[in-house]
Amino acid sequence: MTTVSRRTQLLMGALPFASLSVVAAVDILTVTDLGYLSLLAVGPAFASLVGGVPRTVTIGVVTLVLSLLLAVYDGLFGDPQSTMSLVSIAGVTAASILATVGRQRRERELATVRSVAEVAQRVLLRPVPRRAGHLRAAVSYTSANAEARIGGDLYEVVTGPGGVRAIVGDVQGKGLEAVETAALVLGAFREAAHDEADLRGVSGRLEKALNRRLSGEEFVTAILVDADPGGELTLLNYGHPPPLILHANGAITLAEPSETAPPLGLAVLEVEGPNPHHVMFGPGDQILLYTDGVIEARDRVGRFYPLTDRAFLLKDDDPEAALEALRLDLVAHVDAPLHDDAAMLLLRFRDN
Repeated sequence: MTTVSRRTQLLMGALPFASLSVVAAVDILTVTDLGYLSLLAVGPAFASLVGGVPRTVTIGVVTLVLSLLLAVYDGLFGDPQSTMSLVSIAGVTAASILATVGRQRRERELATVRSVAEVAQRVLLRPVPRRAGHLRAAVSYTSANAEARIGGDLYEVVTGPGGVRAIVGDVQGKGLEAVETAALVLGAFREAAHDEADLRGVSGRLEKALNRRLSGEEFVTAILVDADPGGELTLLNYGHPPPLILHANGAITLAEPSETAPPLGLAVLEVEGPNPHHVMFGPGDQILLYTDGVIEARDRVGRFYPLTDRAFLLKDDDPEAALEALRLDLVAHVDAPLHDDAAMLLLRFRDN
């Protein structure tokens, strides 16, 4: 639970007692014929916000006792006003108990959904290997769906006979359909990355898998990477944001292909896929692949996240620590829940 959530829980937990204290103080310090006793029912009403049934019952009993004491103090014990106050408190307490039961049921259901989503995420977006062939890898995934913690972004790193292959993609759409499509792409990539001789063969397998499922109105932007131990990267970009190359000499470039290509899953357009884009990649170099949820993240005044300007944060010797520093900076820039999933995959050329 975050610090903000804990503060909210504490505030909601204190509301019943605070309201009872305010009403009691007003009743004692002011004229007694204005009917303040009925306002004590606010305490049990707030009781259903947090905690369980025993806590709600306890607050209701405390409120009833307080109402009786104030009625005696005001000389109203047995009067219609005092009786109506007791009836109101009892009725609101009963309603709060029912509300508490309903809230706890929903909380249990939500906990189950979160548990299932976490298991699905571990299966679908399993951790990438920290060392893959001649590369070191780190990954970061922040879902815009805070309750489910999973969305339509995808990533994978596979070590094959000819080197290391990786993919980062973004499924058009949200919800379970996007998750299913992401699972389809990852399953096809994990098989094809081991079997196919080149990236065009891998992407062809992905297209076939997607075209068997998608209707033509859905698509997946993706970038595929083949890392040769000899010091070269081969990239295929299917309508995806270009990766960031951080060279050992401090230079930062975007690996933009000379020609654009449509996303995966749009075979109805009958357009040829992208030509391979080659980039030199040697010791000390690193490449950051990401989804558009990173560069399209806006701060409170609408400014996009300046990824290229913040790339210096990836200087830590540990790729995971470096990527976490960048993720925290992204979250601080937005200063609010993300509006889109944000996935980042960092690959570094191993020096040892």
